[in-house]
Amino acid sequence: MPVLLGLDTGGTYTDAVLFDPVRGVLAAAKSLTTKHDLSIGVGGAIAQVLPQAAEPIVMVSLSTTLATNALVEGQGSPICLLLLGYERQALERAGLRQAMGSDPVEFIAGGHGPLGDEQAPLDREAVERAIRTYAPKVAAFAVSGYFSVRNPAHELAVKAMVREIAGLPVTCGHELTSKLDAPRRALTVALNARLIPQLQQLIRAVEAILQSRSIQAPLMVVKGDGSLIASEVALSCPVETILSGPAASLVGAHHLSGSGDVVVSDMGGTTTDVAMLSGGRPVLNREGAIVGGWRTMVEAVAVHSYGLGGDSELRLDETGGLILGPRRSVPLSLLGSQHPRIIETLRYQAEEAIRVGYDGQFLLRLRRLDTKESGLKPDELELWEALEGGPLALSEILQGPAKQRAMKRLLDRGLATLSSFTPSDAAHALGLQQTWSREAAELGARLWLRRLDALGGEKLKEIEPFCRRIVEQAVRQSVLAILGTAFDQSLDIASDKIGKLGELVMTRMAEGTAQESPLVTLEMNLKRPLVGIGAPAATYYPEIARRLGTELIVPPHADVCNAVGAVAGGVLQRVDLLISQPIEGRFRVHLPDGVADFSPLEAAVERATAAATEQARRLAHEAGAADPEIKIEREDKTVATGAGMTLFIESRIRATAFGRPRLAAAERM
Repeated sequence: MPVLLGLDTGGTYTDAVLFDPVRGVLAAAKSLTTKHDLSIGVGGAIAQVLPQAAEPIVMVSLSTTLATNALVEGQGSPICLLLLGYERQALERAGLRQAMGSDPVEFIAGGHGPLGDEQAPLDREAVERAIRTYAPKVAAFAVSGYFSVRNPAHELAVKAMVREIAGLPVTCGHELTSKLDAPRRALTVALNARLIPQLQQLIRAVEAILQSRSIQAPLMVVKGDGSLIASEVALSCPVETILSGPAASLVGAHHLSGSGDVVVSDMGGTTTDVAMLSGGRPVLNREGAIVGGWRTMVEAVAVHSYGLGGDSELRLDETGGLILGPRRSVPLSLLGSQHPRIIETLRYQAEEAIRVGYDGQFLLRLRRLDTKESGLKPDELELWEALEGGPLALSEILQGPAKQRAMKRLLDRGLATLSSFTPSDAAHALGLQQTWSREAAELGARLWLRRLDALGGEKLKEIEPFCRRIVEQAVRQSVLAILGTAFDQSLDIASDKIGKLGELVMTRMAEGTAQESPLVTLEMNLKRPLVGIGAPAATYYPEIARRLGTELIVPPHADVCNAVGAVAGGVLQRVDLLISQPIEGRFRVHLPDGVADFSPLEAAVERATAAATEQARRLAHEAGAADPEIKIEREDKTVATGAGMTLFIESRIRATAFGRPRLAAAERM
């Protein structure tokens, strides 16, 4: 029987499963994700399951939350965004200016009109200046042309120039979506470019491990809609792997639980992802995935991703109350097990009479310094070099605003990360988890109790009630996340629009308090079973389901559900082509490489159908499908006139290609 290897790289753990389509999960293992060198964590997980592979591995598939986590935490590599034919006001829409931060944006003459006609010649000299100016400072380029989905000629020309002059990764807007809304398309292409180096690091690490173990099998990556693409294709469009982890978890949840209509909540180290299965299929968001506050134009599972996980940073809100997330922090218990010397630092801080605001917090390197990021300022490089020997206490290094700015720069670029008290530490201090250092967790709790006492926060005097309060906060925020998603999915009402009464009921459900009064009963129940997955599922979800008044399903292998989903999907590619009417009787097909006019309409439809079919089949083959089937759909938009005539507006031709991924055994036959 064929054996498949499924991998999932999350913010905390990398999972591996050996999977047989008939017998199910044959072996499963977890290894800590090592962001400074992903091959260590990936290799560790693979090494644990390989001895149980009695047959050759014929396919490897990978899901990851690295792209999602990077957006949630505001991290990414430096890029340059080239906007062709855009007005400068576009930067203020769709959160584009905020998303770009300090990264350069160049406005260049060019672009097209709504019918695909050139609105202005492309300013090639300006393009070349921008490429030569920013290539030494960035890791990738993003290109978005005005109405490029109607004619991509200018984007394609700029892409060729970037590759010729700089040899850097470059992404074009029309490659990621066929929908209008130029600013949001520019946002999507910018996020895509920012994620290329991170996904490249992961894929290259996996490829190197497979080669070292003589595993000659296709490597696939899970997209945000749950389908699979070949790793080389994923490298050019990493934004499509946004929500890869949640999508894989939905596919895996269905496969492991057999449930068709459920709410799935996946708590990882960094995020909690809540989504729906309907009829056994993931519910998709056709308008585009929302991650970290950004609404992209990537069709993906309709998942709400919250900055809440076992490793969420504990902090105080504006009222002095305890709150978790959205930033991930390395648990002190984990840091103490990997670097025992920090336990001595925690002991010293706990016993020291002088209290420092940064007690119980450390800074450590997260990944290697890319050569394209060597342009860090001197104080940033000094701090980076100081971390070479291991984690440093913030109380030792943050002496003045300049050091704080240097640390923020390293954090924003994903080069360094913080370690502080998290729910995982609370679970270790309570004995609910026993994987890492309990002493480090307890010392971190003592420092937090001292901080709360100094700031006049919640009056908690002992470690145990304090840690139970942290676990309780994770339950509360999870309940609110699941209810908010349910409102948005079923009623099309955002959770912040349900009114004061709805807020009251949701809050009381989250707190687990009584909801009855002498006159009315305030009650709200989740009407679908809750499938709880992820490593912390057993710790939190029984109480979460109780407060939601619903059945809890924790399937077997719930802690490696994403890795199972990674190998249970198929390859799916869609191509949409538009037919417009620039003048009466002339029908324009907007093709992948330009436009072509036809008369009558059926001639245009025939050309569009042939082109969409050819492109969908090609994309499916490139994505790794063995023998894809093609489905064609046509949608005409017309308006009835008062004279009994019909006015043509536009037609859309959609070609959908679906197939099972190619297997190594099939390739050798």
